[in-house]
Amino acid sequence: MKPDDPLLKILACPLDKGPLHLLAEEAGQEALYNPRLRRRYPIVDGIPQLLPSSGEQVPDDEHEEILQRMAP
Repeated sequence: MKPDDPLLKILACPLDKGPLHLLAEEAGQEALYNPRLRRRYPIVDGIPQLLPSSGEQVPDDEHEEILQRMAP
């Protein structure tokens, strides 16, 4: 998935229905991130896993790191 993918404009967090941000992880693994709830949803083989049970809670220190990477 690319940052300019039109699909990103319509994907939403399954819990709060808000927008998600694309994260390109270091190990080549992508994820979608909800900074409001601090939840990360994996992208497996190009398919976002957006079931509530698929998301994982991100610890405070990692959340701050992600916010810094997201900043323009």
